[in-house]
Amino acid sequence: MASITQRSSLDEKVQPTAEGKDLSQSDVLPAVEDVPEKRPVDGDEALQLVGLERTQQFSDEYNRKLLRKLDMIIPPISAAVYFTQFLDKTSLNYASVMGLPITGQHYNLISLAFYAGFLVWEFPSVYISQKLPVAKFLGVNILLWGAVVMLHAVARTFQQFFALRFILGMCESCVSPILVLIISMFYKKEEQGKRVAAFYVMNGLTQIFGGCVAYGVAHTHDPHLASYKIIYILLGGLAILVGIVVLLFLPDSPVHARLLSKEERIAVLERVRDGQSGTENRHWKKDHIIEALTDVRTWLILLTVMLTSIPSGGLSNFSNIIIKSFGYTSQQTLILGTPGGAIFACMILFCGWYSDKTRDRMVPIVICLIPTIVGAAMLIGLNGQVDKKGALLFGIYLTSTFGSALSSVYAYNASNTSGHTKKNTINSLTMVAFGVGNIIGTEIFQPKDAPAYIPGKIAIMVLLTTQLFVSFLIRWINQRLNKKRKIALEEETARRGWSEEDVQKERERHAFLDLTDKQNIFFVYTT
Repeated sequence: MASITQRSSLDEKVQPTAEGKDLSQSDVLPAVEDVPEKRPVDGDEALQLVGLERTQQFSDEYNRKLLRKLDMIIPPISAAVYFTQFLDKTSLNYASVMGLPITGQHYNLISLAFYAGFLVWEFPSVYISQKLPVAKFLGVNILLWGAVVMLHAVARTFQQFFALRFILGMCESCVSPILVLIISMFYKKEEQGKRVAAFYVMNGLTQIFGGCVAYGVAHTHDPHLASYKIIYILLGGLAILVGIVVLLFLPDSPVHARLLSKEERIAVLERVRDGQSGTENRHWKKDHIIEALTDVRTWLILLTVMLTSIPSGGLSNFSNIIIKSFGYTSQQTLILGTPGGAIFACMILFCGWYSDKTRDRMVPIVICLIPTIVGAAMLIGLNGQVDKKGALLFGIYLTSTFGSALSSVYAYNASNTSGHTKKNTINSLTMVAFGVGNIIGTEIFQPKDAPAYIPGKIAIMVLLTTQLFVSFLIRWINQRLNKKRKIALEEETARRGWSEEDVQKERERHAFLDLTDKQNIFFVYTT
């Protein structure tokens, strides 16, 4: 085990990589100093097991078996978490056509309450999670929100529903940052897109499951227990079961994965070493936060999330109301909403596969936006033509595809950010943008615009069309950074007279120093 001494100047001293090169301040790389054999407490916890240099090699067969073992644990549990989270978040959408006593502008406000709680608690949640075992923190939050969902069954007034939805948003704010962090710690960059898709696909499958369950419950006629109350009791109970599974089985990090042997934990760390993304560090670092806030790509990602979250906030709460406006009954509406979930799920899986195959995070976003833009145009163009129910329904199904954009953003953050504090900062900012976008989204479908909601549909078209250009801009910036990084590394190699073996050795020694992607000359961005 590596012991710990004074910190190297590697991540303190920053200077241009080559005299006379046209590098902007944001592109400046640190000089590659001699990394000490021992490392201080600000390095990754991985150093407890593997040290600075690779000392153990594992066969391809061993790594394949290890990957299968990881895939039997992490993606299924992550999927279960996301499944229940999305069900609980969108339970209001089902309740809206099942006798919920809240209507009109009050309905808009309790839709907004979830994202307000989400927004208020996002930064405190991420800060606390970095100080604690992340999976355990997640499990406790799931247990809490399960209880909160069940309490919706006894709420009667607008104020009670608003308070419960606000607390629900607080509890669920930690989910995506923690799941993305865990995926980034256990998997290589080229494996992360599919694993993120494996849990994010639950957003689509919950539409199918939730719609079918709500359809069945809607046929109950218990005079003492309204249908929407049964939904809340069932979904809250499911969340509590998932929370128990997370506490028992989801690992906090490769270093503390109780379900893996010590040898397997070391092998996991050696697998991800060359990705330079690091693992876990319990110390918040000011320079990481500053870098995250001054990186133009951070703000473009936040813009991306905003542009896609505004439509999400509207459609996740109003899609059933829109379908019902085509002339369907409440029961028909619940079951007709399920095919959209299947389309959504298929698009997520395709984008996850394509993203890892091409190591491209932005093109999949473009692919998933185009059908939604077409669908929104159909809903606007066919407005009021009740004899075109089938075409209108097809249009609403097409609007399901854009949701997989956020899955690609999660994979982008996992692959393109290094330094534990910087990762947590960007993940939390991403979720803040998600919360703000969804708050705005709950207001783009105003009661005065019912039942057509034309202004809201136009807003969706405009926002997602803008996002097409933002995606290509982010992709271009990463390609440019990689070209400059390659030139800088070649010049550093020539200056020091390194052989290929020396370069690889230095790459390995930088992997778990908890450097940010800009501090680490060996980091390569995924476009």
